[in-house]
Amino acid sequence: MRALITGAGGFVGGHLCAYLLAHTDWELLGTVYPDPAAGQPAARLRLRFADLRDPVEVQALMEDVQPDYIFHLAAQSFVPTSFADPWDTLENNIRAQLNLLEAVRRSERAVRMLVVGSNEEYGAPQPDELPFTEESPLRPNNPYAVSKVAQDFLGLQYYLAYGVEVVRVRPFNHTGPGQAARFVAPAFASQIARIEAGLQPPVMKVGNLAAARDFTDVRDIVRAYHLAVTEGEPGEVYNLASGRAESVQRLLETLLSYAQVEIRVEVDPDRYRPVDVPVAYGNAEKFRQQTGWTPQIPFAQTLQDVLAYWREQVGRGQVG
Repeated sequence: MRALITGAGGFVGGHLCAYLLAHTDWELLGTVYPDPAAGQPAARLRLRFADLRDPVEVQALMEDVQPDYIFHLAAQSFVPTSFADPWDTLENNIRAQLNLLEAVRRSERAVRMLVVGSNEEYGAPQPDELPFTEESPLRPNNPYAVSKVAQDFLGLQYYLAYGVEVVRVRPFNHTGPGQAARFVAPAFASQIARIEAGLQPPVMKVGNLAAARDFTDVRDIVRAYHLAVTEGEPGEVYNLASGRAESVQRLLETLLSYAQVEIRVEVDPDRYRPVDVPVAYGNAEKFRQQTGWTPQIPFAQTLQDVLAYWREQVGRGQVG
């Protein structure tokens, strides 16, 4: 079996490649953007540069790889960036996936393709709408969410119109070691690591602490992606969620409890989003019934691992 993983050089892509190497005997081809570093990470994993916005390049990629499975993870995924440059997010996320779907359609191969949406598609819930289910209304309130609705429904359209074996997922917030510091848990953890190393004053800059989100460890999420593409029903959509909301305040307090120094917290208005959702969490019962998946890694363990990662990065001089 051969699998194509787009965005293999990213946070989730790296974890997925590691999972597939450990739990399958598949040959893996991962796309990265920009060019990969010299050398290849493993015998069964090749990395290559690909601009997925270029339909000719994507067609050539499909003809070369001839995958049995596609995990389409490549995307612009940071909500504030989508507000700063909406078209860049829309073009990256929608056009790349459209090119992949067209290449699969033309290939006439039996390819299972995972399309990754987001809980952001649901937007702000009404008081009686939590937890979100797959039947909840979609109210995207930021450009990233709009791009994910488009990806979600493009996947459905290609299944309905052409029979492309698309399985769609809507993962809720996920974090873990290796995530960029612009996201909430690593933003806090990287500051703690820098403060402990004496690289910044003992002051933590934070945004909206009242928001509450459904957090799952990225290692549980990539396990779900593998199950979705192998055991999910083509044409269906599945929430991937823990089923509970954790406040950003509690996330911060938990990380601070692991800190080796006293740290003062200051609110930074620049870290607030133009539009934010007070609380959101999902119901993943449909996916559990289909595959047996449930998250296994406790939230506290995830945060410990995130902080350990950033302490290592600071220790290696990877964070200035």
